Amino acid sequence: MKMSQNRNHNQSDKNPNVVNKVSSGIQEGADVVFDAAENTLQATENIAMNAVEQTANLVNKTVNSVTNNQDNQDNQNKNK
Repeated sequence: MKMSQNRNHNQSDKNPNVVNKVSSGIQEGADVVFDAAENTLQATENIAMNAVEQTANLVNKTVNSVTNNQDNQDNQNKNK
């Protein structure tokens, strides 16, 4: 083999290792991005469900308050 061919052969032997390292780096970076996106979606879902629960609690309290006030008013009217 000529010297230049030998040098090219040695460089091509190293390229798969470099490609594998780059590929692994890209995959690891993608994993981090997808994990972050998944965590963000989970946090958003938790916030939304908490808002729904709090709204439901507030509606129940309001309905109970109105019902209790109506019952109290009815009782006052009966006692007159």
